[in-house]
Amino acid sequence: MAVSIKISDENYKRLASLSGRLREELHKPISINEAINFLYIKRKISELAGSWEMTDKEAEDFMGNLKRGWKRWTIKSA
Repeated sequence: MAVSIKISDENYKRLASLSGRLREELHKPISINEAINFLYIKRKISELAGSWEMTDKEAEDFMGNLKRGWKRWTIKSA
């Protein structure tokens, strides 16, 4: 069943951009409809590997902050 919907120009541009990126990755034509489906697929966390770019200094700061946060964390019992 085909249905018409109204979306903003900004959202249409985002979907078209996503469609273009998927086309490059998958080496096949991707419709706007397929791009929307892609947004709803549950993906594995491992698929995000390498997608976050940071410097070594940023990584050290992040890990330091994470360790400090875990040291302050305590289990509260009822």
